[in-house]
Amino acid sequence: MTPTASDDLVLRADDDGVARLTIHRPEAKNAMNAHVIARVHEHLDAVEHDDSVDIVIFTGSGDESFVAGADINELAARTPVDGLRAVMQRLYERIANFSKPTIAAVNGYAYGGGHELALACDIRIGSPAAQFALPETGLGIIPAAGGTQRLAKIIGVGRATDVILTGRRLDANEALQAGLISELVAPDELLDAAHRTAQRIRRKGPLAIKLAKQVISHGFDADHQTGILLERLAQAVLYSTEEKAEGTTAFLEKRRPDFDAVRHDRSHAAVSREGE
Repeated sequence: MTPTASDDLVLRADDDGVARLTIHRPEAKNAMNAHVIARVHEHLDAVEHDDSVDIVIFTGSGDESFVAGADINELAARTPVDGLRAVMQRLYERIANFSKPTIAAVNGYAYGGGHELALACDIRIGSPAAQFALPETGLGIIPAAGGTQRLAKIIGVGRATDVILTGRRLDANEALQAGLISELVAPDELLDAAHRTAQRIRRKGPLAIKLAKQVISHGFDADHQTGILLERLAQAVLYSTEEKAEGTTAFLEKRRPDFDAVRHDRSHAAVSREGE
């Protein structure tokens, strides 16, 4: 896997339809600062329009930290106006609503903004070194990059309130039991496990994956009947697609569906229409 980014703050490496974005500030335990946030946005801009990439994996450099949190030097200087600008919250909202699935490969400390980065991803996989905490109340603030909202939805209000108010740490085993991570693997297997999950997703229908993400996300925040309606409408759209025809035909013919061919045909047709 060869890095394709020239900067040393967020490294991008592509392999078999997967872009791995590695937060790389080892001297600061991969803490997020304004420069890192800007670089992540730039990489997401590129990945969004890169048809060769279907999945994004986030991880941290080294074997100690995923992301240790926000840069405290920057945090100490923030004003109420900075709170309203919410640059980290806006980045994580973008990740949570990104058009392509995202996976957090949590290789160490995921504190504060690092925990919230993992929460913004669709799937979280951890190694035994993974530790999660939202220590912001000890700094006189709250986890405001999505932490108060996403953690409660993932592990439940009661446990999330405990974690946020006390600032206590969750080790990898407790995170697994709470459903914060879906898989716990050995450190040297973490990235391979994340890529295996990515490849399982890539073998599914691309439009089905996109719509499933949206229905899960928007339906969760809606009342039950609205969520069911979103589900029904998404299914009606998918029933009209070549992907559904390929998937059901392949099942009946006892073969693996070739969604890549469907995607290629769709892209070729779009190019042809643009040239008309």
